[in-house]
Amino acid sequence: MPEKPSSPRSPVLGAAIIALVVIGGGAAFAYTGGWLSPGRLTPQKIVAALTPPNVDPSGHRRNHAKGICFTGRFEANGGGAALSKAAVLASGTYPALGRLNLGTPDPNALDATVRVRGLGLRLTAPSGEEWRMAMIDPPFFPVSTPQAFYDLLKASGDKDPNAMASFAAAHPEIAAFGGWAKSAPYTPSYAENAFNSLNAFIFTDSKGGDHAVRWSFVPTAPVTAISDEELKGRGADSLEKEITDRVVAGPVSWKLMVTVANAGDRTNDPSKPWPEDRQKIDAGTLVIEKIIPEANGPCRDVNFDPTVLPAGVKVSDDPFPAARSAAYAVSFDKRMGESQSYPKETK
Repeated sequence: MPEKPSSPRSPVLGAAIIALVVIGGGAAFAYTGGWLSPGRLTPQKIVAALTPPNVDPSGHRRNHAKGICFTGRFEANGGGAALSKAAVLASGTYPALGRLNLGTPDPNALDATVRVRGLGLRLTAPSGEEWRMAMIDPPFFPVSTPQAFYDLLKASGDKDPNAMASFAAAHPEIAAFGGWAKSAPYTPSYAENAFNSLNAFIFTDSKGGDHAVRWSFVPTAPVTAISDEELKGRGADSLEKEITDRVVAGPVSWKLMVTVANAGDRTNDPSKPWPEDRQKIDAGTLVIEKIIPEANGPCRDVNFDPTVLPAGVKVSDDPFPAARSAAYAVSFDKRMGESQSYPKETK
């Protein structure tokens, strides 16, 4: 949702810290819920902190800068309709537009150097109502608050060799993410990654009942574990080539699995996964039909703002979605003013 090169880092959680900086799903700062106050965090500060000084982000997203567009469909099976009155969860087929991406501010990053992968998605109902999502493949977020994420960005770029160690001591929840970053296998294809909302949202059913949920798009393709060295050997841009070739050979799909919270489960802390025994509902299948290079692709100018939600879905008390929304807006405005530097088709 990887790297933020430029400054020496503590060896503490080295691999994890590389991943942290690139999580677009966590491109967050204190915007609501009392986090924002004069002289502290602003959208401009967090977006600036995401881009290292040796990377020119002009014309690109300030995070998850490397990606490729797709079009396809979402085949809702009606399973999610019991939880939400959202039109795109009613049984039927709906247009899908999205972007598979790498969690890095560098549009020229080598695939094997980026730990986090992402999925931006827009589903459209017949009425034109949209549901936009921005997901990443880690199963939980590294820190619990937007302020902590900003502090992490600052610590990871600090020249003080003890900065990261001090941050980790103050934020012990980061250890779990560090463990994931070091041990989770790479895959040779976007098609083999699960993508997770991480943030909790509220589904409202047709009777007005609210249900706290998180969701994941789970691949239907078999998952093949490889090392970062194996991925490196496949080439600098192997993920885009592989998914392009795979979709030409046949549709690629993921199941939308909705996890329902139990009473007492925390909804305001994405660093804490819910227990595995929580109810899970298969709500349908996302199918990619066509891959299109981003240079002139339909996803290039889309802001995958996670607060663009249909009736039947709303934000919870998790502070990150609103924070991400504001950061995405800053990033969007910057690149819209840099049309001369938009991605160029090179193949």
